[in-house]
Amino acid sequence: MYAVDTIVLASGSPRRAALLASAGVSVTVAPSEVAESAGPGESPEAYVRRLAGAKARDAASRTPGRFFIGADTVVLSGEAMLGKPTDSAEAARMLRGLSGRTHLVLTGYEVYDRTTSRALGGTVSTRVRFKTLRQSEIMAYVATGEPLDKAGAYGIQEGAAYMVERIDGSYTNVVGLPLAEVVEALVRLGAIAW
Repeated sequence: MYAVDTIVLASGSPRRAALLASAGVSVTVAPSEVAESAGPGESPEAYVRRLAGAKARDAASRTPGRFFIGADTVVLSGEAMLGKPTDSAEAARMLRGLSGRTHLVLTGYEVYDRTTSRALGGTVSTRVRFKTLRQSEIMAYVATGEPLDKAGAYGIQEGAAYMVERIDGSYTNVVGLPLAEVVEALVRLGAIAW
């Protein structure tokens, strides 16, 4: 696989960059400066999809390159939409809420071609079941600092892997980027070729 032109990831997430690299997609990283807040009455699906597009276009307005990838991930637990926790106490509350339950991980993604103004994107949802967590497990995990930069306060690919009993859907989506869908969008827009 080779890139036809520069591909920019509008995210500072090392996990997203590593996922793309694992698929042979080399990217330049230019984190978006878009504020992450839902509009009144905005559904979680519309929220992550809107942010993904806004992040791609924000990076395109400030960074050289042709193709821009934006993404945003949230965790849905019941009616609650969980983003990144603001502190350790909030991270612990999120993990207590996920303990012994099934939740959804929802990621919006968009690939934007600045040259043609074409964009392809969508949303991907994965069901995740957590084991019942002991308070001591939650506090030990929170103490690592790992939950603070992750939607829902956990990283399935890191220290929280043992907390997950099962998933139904895309594993890479839970990590933060639905890789099959993003690579397909890159191919369809002509960003990469075999």
